[in-house]
Amino acid sequence: MFSLPLRDNALLEPLEIWHAEEFAGHLDRARDHIRPWVGPAFVTEDLDGARATLGRYAERQAADGARLYGIRLDGTLVGGVMFTDFSTASGSCEIGCWLEPSAEGHGLVTRACRALLDWAFVSRGLYRAEWHCRADNDRSSAVAERLGMTLEGIRRESWPYEGVRHDKQIWAVLASEWRAGERPALAAPRDA
Repeated sequence: MFSLPLRDNALLEPLEIWHAEEFAGHLDRARDHIRPWVGPAFVTEDLDGARATLGRYAERQAADGARLYGIRLDGTLVGGVMFTDFSTASGSCEIGCWLEPSAEGHGLVTRACRALLDWAFVSRGLYRAEWHCRADNDRSSAVAERLGMTLEGIRRESWPYEGVRHDKQIWAVLASEWRAGERPALAAPRDA
């Protein structure tokens, strides 16, 4: 197994089925905080659900698709990043993230997503990476901006949550921009 240092006390590591108990405990700490921002199938309620989520990602990774990685801070699983979609056929991927409140503000997600994008573009030769988030998720939008992504558009009322439909932002960066170290022009400022 590999682990990639994100900073002195933080590592990025694969999350696998044998991590189910730890993953379930982590979700107990993070569930209420992340539930509005991530897909409902991801936010499980128990050990069986955690095992099922990790199993879905393991199957998809075995088919060269989606992948799931955990972020550990001082040895504790506090969040992660993932390829929610990964297709060499289309040359594109989508990345996402989640984090416990206690781990926010340390740059861990941005560093971890940079590692994913480097691997997707440089090692795997993909052409495009996307980031989808609710339009009112300012923290997530800020990560997309720090990654040099361009806000390409808004899918109106496409994110249902607790009986309300929210707008979804679509951000993207191209391999040519990533390799050149270019940072595409930022989108027009959003209302705060």
